[in-house]
Amino acid sequence: MTTASKSDVRTDALAALTNARAHLNSRQAAGGWWKGELRTNVTMDAEDLLMRQFLGILTADELEQSARWIRSQQRADGTWATFTGGPGELSTTIEAYVALRLAGDSADAPHLRRARAFVLELGGIEASRVFTRIWLALFGEWAWDDLPSMPPEVVLLPSWMPLNVYDFGCWARQTVVPICVVTTLRPVRPLPFTVSELRTGRRRSAPRGLYATGFSLLDKALKLYDRSPVQPGRGVALRQAAEWIIARQEDDGGWGGIQPPWVYSILALHLLGYPMDHPVLSTAIAGLDTFLVHEATPEGPVRWLEACQSPVWDTCLAATALLDAGADLEDPVLDKAVTWIVGEEIRRPGDWAVKRPDLEPGGWAFEFANDGYPDIDDTAEVVLALDRVKDQDPSVKAAVERGIAWVKGMQSRDGGWGAFDADNTRRLVEKIPFSDFGAVIDPPSADVTAHAVEMLAHCDAGATDESLARGVRWLLDAQEADGSWFGRWGTNYVYGTGAVVPALVAAGITPDTEPIRRATAWLVEHQNVDGGWGEDLRSYVDPSWAGRGESTPSQTAWALLALLAADEHDSTAVERGIGWLVDTQRADGGWDEELYTGTGFPGDFYLSYEMYRLVFPISAIGRYLGLDGRR
Repeated sequence: MTTASKSDVRTDALAALTNARAHLNSRQAAGGWWKGELRTNVTMDAEDLLMRQFLGILTADELEQSARWIRSQQRADGTWATFTGGPGELSTTIEAYVALRLAGDSADAPHLRRARAFVLELGGIEASRVFTRIWLALFGEWAWDDLPSMPPEVVLLPSWMPLNVYDFGCWARQTVVPICVVTTLRPVRPLPFTVSELRTGRRRSAPRGLYATGFSLLDKALKLYDRSPVQPGRGVALRQAAEWIIARQEDDGGWGGIQPPWVYSILALHLLGYPMDHPVLSTAIAGLDTFLVHEATPEGPVRWLEACQSPVWDTCLAATALLDAGADLEDPVLDKAVTWIVGEEIRRPGDWAVKRPDLEPGGWAFEFANDGYPDIDDTAEVVLALDRVKDQDPSVKAAVERGIAWVKGMQSRDGGWGAFDADNTRRLVEKIPFSDFGAVIDPPSADVTAHAVEMLAHCDAGATDESLARGVRWLLDAQEADGSWFGRWGTNYVYGTGAVVPALVAAGITPDTEPIRRATAWLVEHQNVDGGWGEDLRSYVDPSWAGRGESTPSQTAWALLALLAADEHDSTAVERGIGWLVDTQRADGGWDEELYTGTGFPGDFYLSYEMYRLVFPISAIGRYLGLDGRR
């Protein structure tokens, strides 16, 4: 490539960056934060309707608007998927089908006939996940006896005992406790129709193996106990479960800032006798309503539910993007963001303190309100952003120091970091029959560990720090045979590699070393013909998809961030990637990204972060142009 053409690339990149920064600034809320839409799949909407139907609070407008949305998300083959462009998914299709029947759609309607054919072909209700069958049991469409027993006595187990609630990841434990209440009380409130047409009549195949046999025997014993007239401890367990749930309700009325524990906690407390006008429940419903997104469409208004909201994550990434793009430290947009972020610091213990009782608080959560569950990933990224402006304000510097200390204290014994807890690695809970959907533990992952390592390298004592050294060793040991890293919270090997390479380089692993060279070679090998990068979510279940997929702005930016960290500024791969971002930018300075690139549970639950398509390209272009001040 000639010098002149390189100059043209830089000129075009600077223009694109200027437009992107203006667009990002325009998206900032008056309070200083950013929050993009966070899309998942229609199980959120179906379960919202079913919950409101069960509670007797569903309105005709709510039902009509959600049903209109659910219909709009159906694929041509009659199914519903868990991500854009993905294959039809059985349980998602069943829940969408039931919701549309609730809305008055006939079982003989063509769109539901197509859905039913898919469901029956894949084994019917009998083959669906436990969560789906719990929802059906609430309405008498599945027998409670045919679900795994989940005794509320689990809340009485001490934290050192296997299968206690703290063996579960935070998102799972907050869901397990209320579900134990629901499945113990076994309510049935029939729908005005049946969905028996979704049954095949075939029994589920019993899992095999030592653990399966052991848990099958345990389940039989628990079912005998459930039918026994004498149940010592049951009343105490139910009361303790209610207290446990209420103690973890957040200021916005929710639990964990995410849909599953929120919905099941509402159901559990309602079944335990709390009236709907009780402050705990009225606040919970009002808070959940703030997760609804309302849109106008040619067919009429629709409503859909965000599974979560990501303002802290979005805001710290936006602040980093502005700094990478050369923002002045006196920039009022940046100043407002920093002020808001500092105010979101969590200064009280949460469930993480069960494993780290002597650790002082000092982290950040993902959401507006989730003080019980700050996470390592958000805290590391917040500190990385704040550290670059800490000299402007002593309060910012103090918050940075507390964040660093908290992240270091949350390091697991093996040297890595999980997202919410330390040493949350007991895999026995994965064998429980209930655990057939998503991750239920929170072991260290490459992407979270990378963010913690990068934070320590930039903001703390440097290469002599033992926490940093242990984190680096963990990352080097976790590198895949092909040179990439697995991405737990983003898709997938592109995300993992895009996080790890900058972290290792910041920690002193030079670009000419074998791990970095293998990683950059993998990225270059997987660059698309158009110059971008993409990876299909199916890479979580099918290795042939690793690093393969339609180019997206966020994944292209992740690859570029790794290559730039590895000193590949002048490489053809980087210039082609920058060129792709420039060529695909919208006139308003943003980028389109229909495909999902975020991960909730690998293989099961995926997310589309609206802000990813903007903040990561800004960071990548800014670092390419050398505006970040770190090269």
